[in-house]
Amino acid sequence: MRYEKGHKDETRRHILHVASAKFRESGIAAVGLAGIMAEAGLTNGAFYTHFASKEELVREVLVDALTRREQRHKANLENGVAVETVIRDYLSTRHRDHAGTGCPTAALVTEIARHPKATRDAFTGKVSDLVALMAEQIRQGTAEERRRKAITIYSTMVGALQLARAVNDRQLSDEILENAVEAAVAIANER
Repeated sequence: MRYEKGHKDETRRHILHVASAKFRESGIAAVGLAGIMAEAGLTNGAFYTHFASKEELVREVLVDALTRREQRHKANLENGVAVETVIRDYLSTRHRDHAGTGCPTAALVTEIARHPKATRDAFTGKVSDLVALMAEQIRQGTAEERRRKAITIYSTMVGALQLARAVNDRQLSDEILENAVEAAVAIANER
């Protein structure tokens, strides 16, 4: 059976999309290839037409998802969106409650730390790019000071979102988000 031109690329993108959501919702270790392929509507054997291993898939998911976040940051920068708006959006209850479509860093960072160097290198490069874009959005300070602030803000955002998702007390979770917003905005605006 012959497929139309571009079918293989489209199938690969579909697998990436399904795996990305499943990894962010349930964690990398908890998601098997069979579950990904079943949800994608494909056979297990078809996986190896597109990826050499689950680790390659993980790396591709991270790069793809973080590249999309990077594109949003670039658009924010081009459109003059304030860093405070980015902080408030990231630390929102909507983002907290929808891990499957949210930031892959907050959803997967603890697992990524235990992955091979190639995966961590890809992740590190993308996080560095995101920090650089956030530093450009910060208006106060020298380039070095803005980078320091961006690292602190990004770390605060990721950690607060993880903690807000982990606690089972909704009021406490909301407080974590609200207080992290205040702290991150204060850092962004300090002179």
